[in-house]
Amino acid sequence: MKRNRMFSLVGTVAVMACSAFAQQGGQPELPPGMTMEQMEACVLAATPGEMHEFLAEGTGVWKGQCTMWMTPSAEAMQSECTTTITPMMDGRFVKCETEGEMPGMGAFNGFGLYGFDNVSKSFQGTWIDSSGTGMMMGTGELNSEGDTITWTFKYNCPMTNKPAIFREVERRTGEDTMTLTMYGPAPDTGKEYKVMEIKYTRTSKTASADAGR
Repeated sequence: MKRNRMFSLVGTVAVMACSAFAQQGGQPELPPGMTMEQMEACVLAATPGEMHEFLAEGTGVWKGQCTMWMTPSAEAMQSECTTTITPMMDGRFVKCETEGEMPGMGAFNGFGLYGFDNVSKSFQGTWIDSSGTGMMMGTGELNSEGDTITWTFKYNCPMTNKPAIFREVERRTGEDTMTLTMYGPAPDTGKEYKVMEIKYTRTSKTASADAGR
């Protein structure tokens, strides 16, 4: 355990040095035992790029019209939500805060953190909300047209007490419109079905760029 902590500390110092180098430019002082090639790799990993800009394009306040199905055969339930997307850590990540009403269950609050990992070349995300105490964690892939991210999240289902998959398709339909479609396992069969669809319209492109720093 002590050895792992030491590795973690060294990694943290290296990332801090990389971040400073990426932001300020110039020749950094190498941490003990680190080569220039390793430093350059860390700098590349820490530098926001095109995919981070893609996420940041969603910055602002979005009003959502929600349609939800509790089971594949259930009648659709309607509600509204407000989602605020804010860039964090100089554009490396975005946070997503959602407030709304869960039909029949009262007020709903959710929080997501999303980014693009330059090392694995994949989008990464995590989600928590007031309807549970677990965290959903997953990865996303952008389509070739550059307008849709398909997310695959893993979580623990409270009804089956087993791990489950939750899939989300985030599609940009216009400069200020997007649709989020969610798919999960049916309670009785476990087969995937459409759980919720949210049609978003952006009402403001203003969100604090300093939030979360």
